[in-house]
Amino acid sequence: MTRAGRVLLWGLVLLVIVGLGIFFFVVPQRVEAAMNGVLQPPPYAASDRAKVLHKSIEVADLHADPLLWGRDLVARGTRGQVDIPRLSEGNVALQVFSVVSKSPHNLNIERNDDRSDDITLLAIAQHWPPRTWFSLKERALYQAARLHDMAARSQGKFVIVKSKGDLARFLERRKTERGIVAGLLALEGAQVLEGDPANVDVMFDAGYRMMSAAHFFDTEMGGSAHGVDKGGLTDKGRDMIRRMEAKKMILDIAHASPAQIDDVLAMATRPVVVSHTGVKGTCDNRRNLSDDQLRAIAAKGGLIGIGFWETAICGTDAAAIAKAQSYAAGVIGVDHLALGSDFDGAVATPFDATGLVQITDALLAQGFSDADIGKAMGGNQIRFMLENLPD
Repeated sequence: MTRAGRVLLWGLVLLVIVGLGIFFFVVPQRVEAAMNGVLQPPPYAASDRAKVLHKSIEVADLHADPLLWGRDLVARGTRGQVDIPRLSEGNVALQVFSVVSKSPHNLNIERNDDRSDDITLLAIAQHWPPRTWFSLKERALYQAARLHDMAARSQGKFVIVKSKGDLARFLERRKTERGIVAGLLALEGAQVLEGDPANVDVMFDAGYRMMSAAHFFDTEMGGSAHGVDKGGLTDKGRDMIRRMEAKKMILDIAHASPAQIDDVLAMATRPVVVSHTGVKGTCDNRRNLSDDQLRAIAAKGGLIGIGFWETAICGTDAAAIAKAQSYAAGVIGVDHLALGSDFDGAVATPFDATGLVQITDALLAQGFSDADIGKAMGGNQIRFMLENLPD
């Protein structure tokens, strides 16, 4: 090889090394920063009355996706919307951590198939183990293990709850340790079962206590509101629900097709949740729930987690969140309201987890009583978990 050839070869090697370095150490952070924006940076203003009230209540959120992005949630982050320190500052007692295992290219709320997946490259770039690159079940197991490791390293500031007893003990501790946070593991879409309802047991043993049949595409268990066929539950999906109910896992029907919602409510013997959504009464699109769906879910004893992003609420501030809460309360009553932020779910939100006091303030402006605000901000969610988690 000539000297010029050697120079060219080493130049190409250097370019490959630099390119790999950018792929593994720069791209994931840039992608997260771009996809999980905060429309207003902290600190967040609120009325004195709202600040006092917010400190006195137990806040709980039914849906956030920070595990997708590879950050250590024990440390306070400089990007994204959620981590344990920011949850603590926002007075969050209970946060549901949902795991996204697959996401189609060109994601939209109208029609997606299951033939593509943006998570594979993200998993490789974030150094997930090779077993996760092409197995959705392994991705779920890996993310559960990561959250358990974070809890173990948190020096007691963060605990994972899996049962009524776990949550009751945590709440007793929190009476004197107000800054501690509890987490509950959830699965966004039953594609992690890889077509076998028996894998419900595997997910339960890994610590998951909530799951939906579908996310943004139809699965072997049921149809998505954003899928191709948008069908109801399949026979496998019915088997999945029976297994979940036997384990006292909570069924989430966020993203479910209307046909799936009807099928679920017809067969479910336990209350269900819609972990993150909007309502058509304030924001009419395929993503959101009709009044009839709200009533049917409430009649089963369910909860409606109102989201924080624009497609859910047709707005970009806490006032729009409170408006959706107020509308839902008018249809089904305050006892079925909840928060479903979708923090770190590839959406922009008005604030990060430290700004939840702004919703308390906006609910006051809507005329909610202090007691009703306590219910909507977390009291309902905690009551629901104490009633429906495994013993």
